[in-house]
Amino acid sequence: MNDHTIAPVRQAGPARAILALSAGLLAIERLAIMGFMFLLSGLILLNVVTRYTGMPIYWIDESSVYSVVWLTFIGASAMTRLRLDFAVAMLTERLSERGQAIAKMIATSMVVVFGLSLIAMCWLWMDPVGIARAGFDAREFAAQTFNFLYTERTQTLNWPTWALYLILPIFAVSMTIHGLANLVEDLGLAPRARIRGFVLSDVDGVN
Repeated sequence: MNDHTIAPVRQAGPARAILALSAGLLAIERLAIMGFMFLLSGLILLNVVTRYTGMPIYWIDESSVYSVVWLTFIGASAMTRLRLDFAVAMLTERLSERGQAIAKMIATSMVVVFGLSLIAMCWLWMDPVGIARAGFDAREFAAQTFNFLYTERTQTLNWPTWALYLILPIFAVSMTIHGLANLVEDLGLAPRARIRGFVLSDVDGVN
């Protein structure tokens, strides 16, 4: 990882705004990925040392699990923009060049649809309007809706679980933005940007 910017794309209007938003988001994700990798390495090393000395710290295990979860979702979002998501090319490689372009647009559109669906699901699940109407009283909200999201806490850290679950709506929004940026390029509304700051060792794996 070197520079974390995306080469500017000269395109006016909404397409340029989407690409710029995706570029800024990707830069933040790059820093977050490095931060969580550093944190996870430190937690694992600390866990080994404390267990070896016979003084284990039990909350380290839970911290490591949640660090992996956040790292996974942030990395998956970045992979969407980097076009490193999994693809089965057994059918598309037999299509014409135009057919492959259409198939790619359909696949990218499905990513956007999935992202929007996940945003809607997170909105219904977390119900920010409902918790606000309850005066941000978790118990009152749970009594009214039977949604106990805001009353649950983690086992060892005793953190509110809703704070850890925020990675889901964050991932949904970021993946949707990256999907829209990819779709802008696939539709020919802007030339394909050169992604910088990520070492792509397998160029053939980039869609």
